[in-house]
Amino acid sequence: MTDENAGPTPGLRERKRQRMYQAVSDAAIALFLEKGFEKVPVAEVAAAADISKPTLFRYFPAKEDLVLHRFADHVDEAARVVAGRPPKRSPLDTLQRHFLDGLERQDPVTGLCDNVHVLAFHRLLYGTPSLVARLYGYQERSEKALGEALSEASRKAPNGSASKEASEEASDAEALAARLAAGQIIAVQRILALENWRRIDAGESAEAVWPDAVVAANRAFGQLRSGLTQYA
Repeated sequence: MTDENAGPTPGLRERKRQRMYQAVSDAAIALFLEKGFEKVPVAEVAAAADISKPTLFRYFPAKEDLVLHRFADHVDEAARVVAGRPPKRSPLDTLQRHFLDGLERQDPVTGLCDNVHVLAFHRLLYGTPSLVARLYGYQERSEKALGEALSEASRKAPNGSASKEASEEASDAEALAARLAAGQIIAVQRILALENWRRIDAGESAEAVWPDAVVAANRAFGQLRSGLTQYA
């Protein structure tokens, strides 16, 4: 999965490292799709990738990471989008536009992708409880990164008349508010993607789902703006 918000081009050593990650992950996923995640031992993955088991664990601390490596580049994606937004555009408007653009290009992260290989990968992911559990760890890191980006975006010049203690309390409150907002935004994106994937997995095409996916995304981001007044 590529991302136009990625940082500068890495050096030779880092590119070699990334190629190793990709090669081992691809070998593992091929085996998992063929035999099932639980039925493939790590030693078999290491043999298929032509590396030792200790070397594999230096790259991937847990077996689940062999699959979730495909999400690694997206952990701080929302944070990068907010940090790189155009002047005078709000973080939420920018994230909404980014998600809608992802729907239009059928980015697998949005769930709106009917490529057979992507569907097989998603069935492996969502059909394996340990992978779903591990995925939440990635989402928590996404929330943390986005929370920091939102906090930075909303930071204002300090009030010179405020005491140090008052400023620290305000900073703590702002950080918590940003983290709460980040949690809601990441949850919205996750639920939208799951709903898109559910429909496509049931047999609908991405083209057929796309109009409803756009409506749902706009409604969801609108709900983020208005809060939970409907349920208050």
